[in-house]
Amino acid sequence: MAKKISPKKSPKRILSFSTILTILVLAIILFLPGQNIYETSFIKKRPPVAETPIVIPTTAPYPVNITGVIPTNLTAQAVLVVDIPSQVALYQKNPKMRLSPASITKIMTALVALETFKMEDVLTVKTQISWGRTMGLITGERLTFENLLYGTLVHSANDAAYTLAENYPGGVEKFVQRMNEKARELFLPDTNFANPIGFEENGHFTTAADLARLATNALENPTIAKIVGIPSITVADANFTRFYQLENVNELLGKIPGVLGVKTGWTENAGECLVTAVTKNGRKVLIVVLASKDRFGETASLIDWVFANHRWETIAPPRQD
Repeated sequence: MAKKISPKKSPKRILSFSTILTILVLAIILFLPGQNIYETSFIKKRPPVAETPIVIPTTAPYPVNITGVIPTNLTAQAVLVVDIPSQVALYQKNPKMRLSPASITKIMTALVALETFKMEDVLTVKTQISWGRTMGLITGERLTFENLLYGTLVHSANDAAYTLAENYPGGVEKFVQRMNEKARELFLPDTNFANPIGFEENGHFTTAADLARLATNALENPTIAKIVGIPSITVADANFTRFYQLENVNELLGKIPGVLGVKTGWTENAGECLVTAVTKNGRKVLIVVLASKDRFGETASLIDWVFANHRWETIAPPRQD
């Protein structure tokens, strides 16, 4: 009598069930919305080309010297004239020479302070400073950060700048440390600060090239751009008991049309220093003069030279066929 084989032990039926189960699992993996391999590895990672159009960048008008005339008889040890939009140097003399920036240092002081304080913050004068140009602040006096910023950039007041640094978390040392960190972030390879005021110290130096980059960056801040162009302003302490008349040292403000200001600097060893931004006929130029014997006169002559001898030409981008 032949032995019967139970249906559940049939090899054919076992194979058939396994095959069907495998097909079902693969179908779920491949076609279930939001889970299948095609959706996760292709559709989500490769959006339609239409969503990412190619944009051809425009080119800033390029300044061209149409006369061949170049500046002469400048007493400044270092000079740099730059067209701001294109960053083209129109004239340069020792742009990489390391020199003292004097009070032009305060541009960086303002940038670092603006990272930390709000305009309405009230800061306390902790040290009475009597060196160089000051507002005449007294120990214990309280002023808003905004008014101290006016004192720093308009009046070039050493006591205002030092008060900003003293109120920084960690004090003056940490403030100067942040100034140097900021210099690295802005790619100023030949700049180092030893104080927030601009006094001459070992390890306190910069170049015309670095100052041009620093000033260009600072002018992108609307607060700084506004303040450096103010000829004079009156500010008060937090209690409105003491008032200060602040006068901008930059003699070109209000004298030469289009001068936007920036920052002056002077010490006996540094000589006369000046960074100036000027605009005319829609063109914006930055002029850096270091270690000069006549910073205002030489800057004024450089402004005349720029706009009398240059034409701005638009260079079309390469054609895309």
